[in-house]
Amino acid sequence: MLIHLEQITKRYQMGATTVEALRGISLGIEAGEKVAIMGASGSGKSTLMNIIGCLDRPTSGRYLLEGKEVGRLSPGQQAHVRNRQIGFVFQTFNLLSRTTALRNVELPLLYAGARKREAKAKEALAAVGILDRATHKPSELSGGERQRVAIARAIVNRPSLILADEPTGNLDSKTGDEILALFDRIHSEGNTVIIVTHDASVAKRCQRIIRLHDGAIAEERSSDSR
Repeated sequence: MLIHLEQITKRYQMGATTVEALRGISLGIEAGEKVAIMGASGSGKSTLMNIIGCLDRPTSGRYLLEGKEVGRLSPGQQAHVRNRQIGFVFQTFNLLSRTTALRNVELPLLYAGARKREAKAKEALAAVGILDRATHKPSELSGGERQRVAIARAIVNRPSLILADEPTGNLDSKTGDEILALFDRIHSEGNTVIIVTHDASVAKRCQRIIRLHDGAIAEERSSDSR
């Protein structure tokens, strides 16, 4: 099993008030699955993604990634896991504005100390159909092109897990469909993909839908379209 969550909780202290963002989440995701995590604002879906992505640590419970307990690692150790094993795609793209598409995609390779970074970055850009825009800065790209660059950056290190947070949220419907088709292809090549979304049409393109409510799993089912 790629991901194993066991009774995960997350609590935040806001003054005298304790906010329980996650309440006993237990979940397993196999390698090669494509899963949607849904829920209203405040349901805990972003908190859950942050824990799965090693951007945050649970208050209690166990998180195993590829059999290794990563939920209690130090910030430095979690950064290493993120760089080597997890690729992120965000709604707002999170690209460096002053550098080219090619250099943005090279960043994870640079942090990993990889060789032949330019060649590998060009390969990732070609895989998402945007190699011809490699020398352009984000301000010179459309929203769909920027998201393609972000996806290339996410896959360049060949991670075991791709996490996408509302990846079509800032795109028009036609461009959004093109980006979802790209995720379909990435998944078909054997990659594990988790998409956090509020959009039922996006979730239906996944094999499994997990719906959160008030920090707990309210529903878990196969997609109607599968």
